[in-house]
Amino acid sequence: MPIFATSFMGFLLIIFLVIYFLSSAIKILREYERGVVFRLGRVIPVKGPGLVIIWPIIDRLVRVSLRIVAMDVPAQDVITEDNITVKVNAVIYFRVIEPIKAITEVEDFLYATSMIAQTTLRSILGQSQLDDLLSKREEVNAKLQKVIDFQTEPWGIKVTTVEVKNVDLPIEMQRAIAKQAEAERERRAKIIHAEGEFQASQKLVDAATIIATAPSALQLRFLQTLTEIATEKNSTIIFPVPIDLIKPFLEKMEKPK
Repeated sequence: MPIFATSFMGFLLIIFLVIYFLSSAIKILREYERGVVFRLGRVIPVKGPGLVIIWPIIDRLVRVSLRIVAMDVPAQDVITEDNITVKVNAVIYFRVIEPIKAITEVEDFLYATSMIAQTTLRSILGQSQLDDLLSKREEVNAKLQKVIDFQTEPWGIKVTTVEVKNVDLPIEMQRAIAKQAEAERERRAKIIHAEGEFQASQKLVDAATIIATAPSALQLRFLQTLTEIATEKNSTIIFPVPIDLIKPFLEKMEKPK
């Protein structure tokens, strides 16, 4: 009986060791994952995706995702080039393109990328004026992406997009911008009104020129005006007689008898 029990315990131990070996040796990596394997502390070629077999105890596998990561950059207090304090936050999109560098060149590539994004945000926006920050957002985003990508390239990180989300202005600056916008709208309204008056005066000059060269046009306009005011039944119309019609009679009356 003791021999049977010992043999059974040995059999269970062997089964346990086999299961442990298989669970430790067999790894399954998804399509978007890669495995960085350290064999006795040294890196061997990247594994995956799919079924990966490693040596337990000898090998250590680190999973790395190749998907794009969207990371919020916390709001940063920035002093612009024209000495205006604003609070700016952004979002950064990046992905790992070289898994070995992402694991061996930096301790935590997610944390390191976040820190680089925060410091770069303060540095680049501090070199920009407030008007550029508000109106030239695409240029600012492109500059941020270029600088951050250059700094993370040694880590095997590719920064694809950087977007400035919100620019929070002080209350005093918001009021000043609102007054400036109102003054700009008034200026445009006055310019449009002046242009309308100028165009109207030009048309009147053209009309006067045409009437001066063709006196009959004045009579047609006169008759048209009479037609328009005749539609009002409660109006009293005083019809002036053109001097051309009575001029011959006046001349006869002025001749000496």
